[in-house]
Amino acid sequence: MGCQKEIVKEIIEKEADYVISLKGNQGSLHQEVKDYLDWAERIKFKDIKFDYPQTLEKGHGRIEERRCWVTEEIDWLEQKQEWKNLKSVIMVEAKREVMGGEKTVERRYFISSLEANATEALRAVRGHWAIENELHWCLDIGFREDDCRTRTGNAAENLATIRHIGINLLKQERSCKQGIKSKRLKAGWDESYLLKVLREI
Repeated sequence: MGCQKEIVKEIIEKEADYVISLKGNQGSLHQEVKDYLDWAERIKFKDIKFDYPQTLEKGHGRIEERRCWVTEEIDWLEQKQEWKNLKSVIMVEAKREVMGGEKTVERRYFISSLEANATEALRAVRGHWAIENELHWCLDIGFREDDCRTRTGNAAENLATIRHIGINLLKQERSCKQGIKSKRLKAGWDESYLLKVLREI
């Protein structure tokens, strides 16, 4: 979490804005923001100033509805001063219905230096999701990351770092016109190809 705060400082120093996805690894921050926004939504944001858009998209055999709530009323947030230029908290809800009836609902929570402009926040979050989904898909298909059960000490974080380095090296190596998984397997079987991949460093 300290690393994220340093990154946030650098972003603000470059006169840019940030939208940080909250997860369980930020101590109590994720839970506090989640509890507040879930409660605010239950009471329909009564007496809370907020911004809200809703989008509906149909295509590829599914219907996707996104709702976004953004508020700058964050004086209650104890960790507010720890995040440079923190101005708002965001909740995004994505409902997906696949033709055939399967429905999923997912909520994500964010902190941001943006003012309460939900359309802009939703655009930033969707960009974040697209990048995260693409990376996650590559890591799962190419490296079977979801099957990894390593949890002891720093091992999981160390392996994630190695996988990210590996995926970046394999993407940079362009002589082999195959996917990440095939390139990884080829590097494991063919030492000369492995050396070619490592030369990209």
